[in-house]
Amino acid sequence: MGYYIGRRLLEVIPTLFLIVTIVFFLVYIVGDPVTLMLGENATPEQVKAIRDSMGLNDPLLVQYWNYITHAFVGDFGDSYQYREPAMAIVLERLPLTLTLAVGSIILALVIAIPLGVWAATHRGGVIDNVVSSLSVLAKAMPNFWLGIMLILLFAVTLSWFPVSGSGTWAHLVLPVITLGTGTAAEITRLVRSSMVEILSQDYVRTAHGKGLRESVVVFKHALSNAFIPVASITVLQFSTLLGGALVTEAVFAWPGLGQLLVKSVTQRDMPVVQAAVFVIALMVIALSILSDISFKLVDRRIKLD
Repeated sequence: MGYYIGRRLLEVIPTLFLIVTIVFFLVYIVGDPVTLMLGENATPEQVKAIRDSMGLNDPLLVQYWNYITHAFVGDFGDSYQYREPAMAIVLERLPLTLTLAVGSIILALVIAIPLGVWAATHRGGVIDNVVSSLSVLAKAMPNFWLGIMLILLFAVTLSWFPVSGSGTWAHLVLPVITLGTGTAAEITRLVRSSMVEILSQDYVRTAHGKGLRESVVVFKHALSNAFIPVASITVLQFSTLLGGALVTEAVFAWPGLGQLLVKSVTQRDMPVVQAAVFVIALMVIALSILSDISFKLVDRRIKLD
């Protein structure tokens, strides 16, 4: 286990190096941020002065070297828009995105586990077909469309929840439902397939033969083993939620990392874009390692090489 963790941690360095390099060159070719900052009426002297102060007139390789050497210590410079350290701005928005992701994964598990078990115990029946159809439908719905529909129904028509923003639990409800629906569909199908496989095992039939109640067999013997792959996939789904939050936060004007990233891309605020992508990549890599470790912890038969 220790060797595996150490090897995976060493793999983080080249992975992050590749990511920050790609982000640097992609952001570099999208356009001149100085023009956006000063407007079209800025004089050439003003543009040159700003570019000199930001180091944008340096040769590309010099800019890249300065960027890389500072990136791996978390220094991406100051935001062009906010005039504050980019990493500080990103870390300030991160808790709101994590709150949204955690709420969504909790909602997904609360929905997915009962539905998956229910479908598996009624395999081939009406309940199984209904749950499977709903899962496919929920997975197929785009986040932005579902979010808009929820806003129109529950915020505009019924006035049950706020349209956008943050600050109270009510602001969290619609974004969590929007973000958690697709994840719930994915986990529901996984729980169902795992339960179907386990319910056909010999030890489950033996438990039935001993006269144990159906609920004891399903929840104590079958579900505990079915949860092994579900636990690992849930960790990976959390990283997917971080990416899905970009669209959801934009729809609900949720002031998290996703909305900040979208706004920064639009305004060509390169330091914030680079810092945000760096943080997201680091979290996704960490969650991937955590997923492998959690899989090993819940199933001792798995070897991590």
